[in-house]
Amino acid sequence: MAKFGGHLPWGLREFRASEVKLRVMPYRILGLIVASVLAWGAGGGDARDRQDLDALRAESAKAEAAAKQAESDAKLQYKLALAKSMEAEVAMEKGDKKASASAAEAGIAAARKAVAADGNNAEYHRILGTLCGQVIPANVIAGFKYGRCALDEVAKALELNPKAAENWMSRGVGNYYLPPSFGGGLDKSLADLDKAIQLNPKLAEAYLWKGIVLRKAAKNTEARKALAKSLELNPKRVWAKVQLDKTPAQ
Repeated sequence: MAKFGGHLPWGLREFRASEVKLRVMPYRILGLIVASVLAWGAGGGDARDRQDLDALRAESAKAEAAAKQAESDAKLQYKLALAKSMEAEVAMEKGDKKASASAAEAGIAAARKAVAADGNNAEYHRILGTLCGQVIPANVIAGFKYGRCALDEVAKALELNPKAAENWMSRGVGNYYLPPSFGGGLDKSLADLDKAIQLNPKLAEAYLWKGIVLRKAAKNTEARKALAKSLELNPKRVWAKVQLDKTPAQ
């Protein structure tokens, strides 16, 4: 596969453990996009930054009630999908994979309705891809069900809107976890994240993930600068502070 979102081997017939690990690995990465690709400026954003899971669940409940009244309303379905995705994100940050997957699964149906109502909206595809990816960490076998959705929807979002910084960041996070043999790697991840920052220099999450990638590349000084920039742009983001604190000074 030359690019993130390209075609991967499909149709697994044998379920030996080594084969499952090899074939699911590219799809697991999308579950880890969980920490990055949520919408910015949404109603639950502040609760997300504080890791207030109760507040996010309350936000999801409100969005669900509204969406039930208008199932063909793409915007309301998107709002529900987004709320569930943020809920899943924070649950994962807190180490509750089961709760994260449950929230993500609940949001997938809403995201699919939003895409069905407006298939040309890149953000609807992005949130659907995110939700599909967020299910996977709790159960690697879920990669067979949701992996293709996760990869294809993020790629579709970028195809529809290559000027959206969030879409480049989504692919950058994916390339961080995607092995070079599958077309990913740290260099490609950094290139995507830098593109996101170029398009939106105030995108705190892009700096957060750039810091994580640089730390993985053993460039701790640069990593700390990127993480500090993320916190400068969004000082409420608890997860960014956690990442900065765990990054060595040198």
